[in-house]
Parts: sequence; C-alpha cells; structure tokens
Amino acid sequence: MDRTPPSSAAHCVASHRFRAELRRWRTRQGLTQRALAERVRFSRETVAAVESGRRFGSQEFAVRCDEVLGTGGRLAALWPQVAAEQLAADGRRGPRFGEVAQLEPAPAVRRDARDPEAVVAAIDELRELIGQVLSQPEPGGPPSPGGR
Repeated sequence: MDRTPPSSAAHCVASHRFRAELRRWRTRQGLTQRALAERVRFSRETVAAVESGRRFGSQEFAVRCDEVLGTGGRLAALWPQVAAEQLAADGRRGPRFGEVAQLEPAPAVRRDARDPEAVVAAIDELRELIGQVLSQPEPGGPPSPGGR
C-alpha cells in the first residue's frame, strides 16, 4: 500500500500539504483518527502514520478520505505529486527528489471523488506521471531497458 518515507521527507512539499489537509479536514469534521479510520476502512494506525508523515498513504486512501470528509476531491487532486515524491523516496527506483522537480507540474484540477469518470481521469494522470518518473535515467547509471 505505502512505503515509509525517509528522514528527508521534510523536503517533500506535496506530502506535507497532503498531511496538513488531511488533519485539517478531519478535525474540521470533529473526527478522531479512529473515527475516520472506521469510516474509510483503514486502520487507525494507518491514519495516524499518514498524518504524522511516518508513511505515505495511497490513492485509494486519499479518495476514501475525500468522500468521508467532503473535501471536494482536494486530497485526490494532490495525489499525483505525492506519488512522485513517494517514487523519489524509494531508493530502488525512480529519480532522487531533486530530479522530480524537473517534471511538468500537474495542472490543478478540482474533481468530485464520487464521480467514477473523475477517478479514472485521476488514475490516468497518475499513470502518466509515474511513467515520466520511471523513464528518467538514474544519474551516472546505465539507461533503463527498452530505452526508458
């Protein structure tokens, strides 16, 4: 589902914003982490770990939180940038954090997370972003197989 971010996660702007938005909307709705966890069908530990930055969430987590908290899709809209930071934090693949900034930023699009077409569009954007991240060669390393 998610990976543990490294200690350099403090430099991850989208992840920080995601966590802050999640906490703000949860508290605005008067929900505890446990109450939110029950409604989104994730563990309380997952909610706490995502809010504290010990773990990244998942797109599914973002969409479910949007639905429960009535954010108008704000968390899911942040997800492509969070996913790019997650890939960069994973030392086994993708470019390092500084290289992710070279990608074109995703346009800010407000979507209704309850709209299946909007969810599919967001998934397609995420796939494209991941493809861009994975197609960049490692600095000083051999090119990826298949010219990617």
